[in-house]
Amino acid sequence: MDVTALRAMQAPLKDAYRTDPDAGIVTLKAKGELDDQHIACKVETGRAIALAGLHPATGGSGAELCSGDMLLEALVACAGVTLKAVATALEIDLKKGVVHAEGDLDFRGTLGVAKDAPVGFKAIRLSFDVETDAPQEKLDTLLKLTERYCVVFQTLNVKPELSAVLKVG
Repeated sequence: MDVTALRAMQAPLKDAYRTDPDAGIVTLKAKGELDDQHIACKVETGRAIALAGLHPATGGSGAELCSGDMLLEALVACAGVTLKAVATALEIDLKKGVVHAEGDLDFRGTLGVAKDAPVGFKAIRLSFDVETDAPQEKLDTLLKLTERYCVVFQTLNVKPELSAVLKVG
């Protein structure tokens, strides 16, 4: 896809969201069902069922997906799509690209072993290996705009309002 096709595809959406800001608000949903035999949750991905379970560092077998890995995978997916869209908009020819995300967890926090150990990632690092002839100035803009417009990156960067409800019935 080139910049003209990208702009043509997005222009009506941008116009609609400018005219009616509420039209730009979409509620994304995810659903999972607890596994009745294992400590696991079956997550509907839209294409298949992903079985998430305990990470081996918390006693899991490693046979199921780890939700921490899935979070990093979501970041890689979002950042990769965003990088590609921004590169297209900036007319940067990316011949090749690989997105990497890695994060540091202290499982003592998750297992309640140490109260001073955080539950969750202490640090997440996102990197891009690209093959391109674009000048450094354009690449700096590419990274800046990818960070700015990547939904998952910004959600992790700016904590959203969170709530949890337990319904019995």
